[in-house]
Amino acid sequence: MRYLPATEAQIASMLEAIDVPDLQSLFSMIPEELHLPREMDLPQPMTEEPLLQHLTELAQRNKPLAGPRSFLGGGVYDHYGPALMDQILIRSEFYTAYTPYQPEVSQGTLQAIFEFQTMICQLFEMDVANASLYDGGSALAEAVLLVDRLAKRGTEPRILVSDGINPQHAEALCTYLRFRDNIELEPVALDGHGVTDLDALRGQIDGAAAVVVAYPNCLGNIEDLAQVSAIAKEAKAKLVVSVPDPIAMGLLRGPGAFDADIVCGEGQGLGLPPNFGGPGVGLFAVKKKHMRKMPGRLCGQTKDIHGKPGYVLTLSTREQHIRREKATSNICTNQGLMALAATIYMALMGKQGIREVAHSCHAKAAYLRAKIGELEGFTIPYDAPFFHEFVVEYDGDLGALMEGLEAKGFYGGIPIEETRGRFLVCVTERNDRTTMDEYIDTLVELRRAQA
Repeated sequence: MRYLPATEAQIASMLEAIDVPDLQSLFSMIPEELHLPREMDLPQPMTEEPLLQHLTELAQRNKPLAGPRSFLGGGVYDHYGPALMDQILIRSEFYTAYTPYQPEVSQGTLQAIFEFQTMICQLFEMDVANASLYDGGSALAEAVLLVDRLAKRGTEPRILVSDGINPQHAEALCTYLRFRDNIELEPVALDGHGVTDLDALRGQIDGAAAVVVAYPNCLGNIEDLAQVSAIAKEAKAKLVVSVPDPIAMGLLRGPGAFDADIVCGEGQGLGLPPNFGGPGVGLFAVKKKHMRKMPGRLCGQTKDIHGKPGYVLTLSTREQHIRREKATSNICTNQGLMALAATIYMALMGKQGIREVAHSCHAKAAYLRAKIGELEGFTIPYDAPFFHEFVVEYDGDLGALMEGLEAKGFYGGIPIEETRGRFLVCVTERNDRTTMDEYIDTLVELRRAQA
């Protein structure tokens, strides 16, 4: 049976109401090459058992991404999630309402949100965090929209965005702002060390509403937040910091220590597995004075009539609850399950555990980076401090190198500037010394084959 969400008469009625002649016209903004001008080529219906077998066979075609032979990063990181995470996730305390409107039956969910907010504040050294957003890209976009809300009414804020921002997050930002003509985004170039060019920033800062930088940036390098903050504050501009992997905070001071106004980021690195690039969880924290302009929802702690602690939604400034024109965003909920998983991960690891994971990531990355830098045909183009990702420049055929690595069972890195032979290599605690040495030997072997 075909799924028919609306009858032909209902479709015609809706099209007439919006003054559109036909469905083709309704979707005219979608590029022609993306249209499918035929019925979908689907197999005949199956009963349950053959269907499950068919889906299992399809799933077995997938190659596992996680593990010591993967050196992929670029915004999705393969950190180890303790087995206990899954066992806690399925406890009945969390089998409550999807959206916790009724606190009396949602205490497990609400307490988990409160703990999540608390730990994100501690991690970023910020005053207030929300209950999470969808992912790192939406969190960055909401941060810029918050800057717009904080700007003087009637102004058109100019926001300086470092070229070190994750390209996918930057693309999400541009998508959000596509129809917001009042916000101007202006790029700030990177310097020869692979970090935001501070001289360029000084030259562009006058009149800017905010500066947006990544920490670490998309090349894996660590921005000098103290200098960036000083430049921004002198010009009375807000400082927005995007954190692609919060594990880095195990070694680095949180952005709040550098007077950041808004901190956003991607929480996937907090024990969530890399599954086709998702799902992730957006992180968002602000100074206390910006709390009421913050998107999403905020869970607070209170006491009931018996003096026992309880948890409620303290702020939820969305259009469902208040007048639409006063809503801070159209974010409808939080990324509940992923936020819960991240909370469990942080609670299990603790401050010392996260610090040890961060140290392991950096130490192993430093080892591999130094070894690759000694190889003929490979150079390390940037000398800035880094966390666990770094750029490598290869003097041969980069495409052939990547194919050769994959043929040997490695996910060798992410090509970022193919014309210059550059690719991004990421190392986490899951990459062991033996595998890294095999990776180095394979690079040498493939380089010789190309020579």
